Amino acid sequence: MHLTLNCALYRFYIASRYYPTRIGEIIKEQYQVVGKLGFGSTSTAWLARDMNILIYDNYSGHRYVMLKIFVQASFMGQLVDDELKIYRHMEQSPKGHPGRDAHRRLVHPPLWDSVLTFLRRNPVERLPSAIVAFVLRRLFLALDYLHTECQIIYIDIKADNIMLGINDDSVFSDFEEKELQRPVPRKEVDMNGRTIYMSRDLRMPNDLGAPVLCDFGSAVLGNQNHTEFIQPNIYRAPEEILGVPWTYSVDIWNIWDIYEGGSLFTDQDPEFQTYRSRAHLADMINLLGPPPPSLLTQGELRDIFFLEEGTSSFL
Repeated sequence: MHLTLNCALYRFYIASRYYPTRIGEIIKEQYQVVGKLGFGSTSTAWLARDMNILIYDNYSGHRYVMLKIFVQASFMGQLVDDELKIYRHMEQSPKGHPGRDAHRRLVHPPLWDSVLTFLRRNPVERLPSAIVAFVLRRLFLALDYLHTECQIIYIDIKADNIMLGINDDSVFSDFEEKELQRPVPRKEVDMNGRTIYMSRDLRMPNDLGAPVLCDFGSAVLGNQNHTEFIQPNIYRAPEEILGVPWTYSVDIWNIWDIYEGGSLFTDQDPEFQTYRSRAHLADMINLLGPPPPSLLTQGELRDIFFLEEGTSSFL
């Protein structure tokens, strides 16, 4: 039987770059792999038991964790180091802030789907008002903690980087029991016995936990001067487009795409049928009005978009 499995479908998949994780394997003499949760171009995610921590109110008798295992590409070394550096920096911050959570390492508490996936379950692809308020409150707490206590700029806020917590351990025990009773499809892909597993979804929890801001691979320290491009085109803050040194405010800008349930701007220049900064800035001005003079005076690129008297050159 020919079996094509998820990550092998993608152009970025190069088997030798991925650690050959096997279900049942014990990693670092502590974490026993239960099943595959997902994958991407830079890592795979696995549900595992922490064999060093015993608890007595779930199926396995051990605490469940999520392992994020990165690929072995040369450029990934620095990215992983950067993410670990941010986590270690957070470890040194005050522990009493309400925005601080236990989610700080590459061995994480298991989480459910992202806010983006949750949003797409709704036929109108918008979050209910109560859920929006809940997510925003937690997100602002997390950002207040990062900005004021840690001096960290997250810079990559989007709905698929906000995961919903799980207050229901039966989700993990059900996952494990299903893997024992009906193992996921798998395929050996080389002479060394490397196995690719199909991912298995966690079921809907009976009790969803608080949203958690995840993936700090792009985060930077805020006590430095930043002018580089950092965000995907459609998420760019005005500071980026105008060439203004950016800081913590870029995180606040990105929150409103989550609130709106979709991109606030089209970012497509009708003349060129592709992304152009001038079209993006024109959309912003149509919605919000012209940028304040205090912002324009700092912009190294302002003369591209604005005449000397401050009126835009393309409207």
